[in-house]
Amino acid sequence: MLLRSLPLVFVLIGLTLYVVLGGADFGAGFWQLFAGRGPEEEPVREYAHHSMGPVWEANHVWLIFVLTVFWTAYPKAFGSIASTLGLALFVAAIGIIFRGAAYAFKPGARSDREAGMTDTIFSLSSILTPFALGAALGGIATNRVPVGNATGDLFSSWLNPTSIFIGVLSVVSCAYLAAVYLAADAARDGHQQIERAFRARALGAGVVAGAVAVAGLFVVNADSHALFRSLLTGRALPAVIVSFVAGLATLALVYRRRYEPSRYCAALAVAAIVAGFALSRWPTILPGLTIRQAAAGHDTLVWVVAAVIGGGVILFPSLAFLFRLTLAGTFSATDQGMPSAKTGLDLPTVRAGLLTRVAIACLIAGALLLNIADADWAHVIGLLLLITFVLLGFRVIIFPLLGAQAGTAND
Repeated sequence: MLLRSLPLVFVLIGLTLYVVLGGADFGAGFWQLFAGRGPEEEPVREYAHHSMGPVWEANHVWLIFVLTVFWTAYPKAFGSIASTLGLALFVAAIGIIFRGAAYAFKPGARSDREAGMTDTIFSLSSILTPFALGAALGGIATNRVPVGNATGDLFSSWLNPTSIFIGVLSVVSCAYLAAVYLAADAARDGHQQIERAFRARALGAGVVAGAVAVAGLFVVNADSHALFRSLLTGRALPAVIVSFVAGLATLALVYRRRYEPSRYCAALAVAAIVAGFALSRWPTILPGLTIRQAAAGHDTLVWVVAAVIGGGVILFPSLAFLFRLTLAGTFSATDQGMPSAKTGLDLPTVRAGLLTRVAIACLIAGALLLNIADADWAHVIGLLLLITFVLLGFRVIIFPLLGAQAGTAND
């Protein structure tokens, strides 16, 4: 059961990261539309626009990751969702495409009218996409997506009271995340006027998000009592409580201008919503279709898990460098915990040959345990060995390159 469930855990982690990181980008587009059009609001719009420059494409990695892993590991569930919710996903894809095109075309605008048009397209797309994705999740949560190819209704599966509520909550949550992040960025950069503007927006969006969430419970109760009961009395209740407490803590931290911890509380509040959605349905993916029934074959799952672990160990350090550069403006060897080459120190000196042999042994043992053994404990050990293989490989290959790069930068 562990091997069958693990890819879905990866999907939920990827979905959470997309909501927390990509959602803030969508929220920045929201504030570009609702920042106002006067000269005093122009810096607010421009700050929201430029904040996404280094990371706006990187954040879509998580959406691609979620779709790819879910498609490969649970093809029957993916086919059912993609066919029934095809229109909602198409609307979301159109929003992503138009949003990216408008962002790329804005620097080439030849007049204020063209710049304003691209800003409007960008902002509307930034609202349309999270709404459509949230509405699609609402269709899944309310069991409006049956198993089979296009067996559900193309419209009512995502245009229903609960789906519309979740879509609106998604948009408001994105605006809330973006305002908190942008207030923190403006405070760090010393832009007091912009910091005050986004602080007010963060407080307002937090209150609105809380009000929408509370009002939405009545909508869910009327439209899907089973979902309402699972959220307030079932396994999802702890996640709902965590989201509520984290939301209140975020408002208090923003009010006191403690922006750095407010980032994490805001992200936790939104991530808990995703966790609550998952817990309310576990272990069922679609009506009558459990994780065990939906999972692909054993060999496919093994390779999916191995690929995710291998790619993740490479991806996460890369994203850490990217966000470090984005937030700090620069980084050096010492910023990353690596001593400067001019100090006479070097990265930890362990014989590369020994590490290479240990890594190969972990790869062979992990692959054997995942492919031959059937017990869950053997799969756990196999996964740990594969993680160890990737970590050691990353250490052997990447660290010397970083040390050489650090030495070059200090010469």
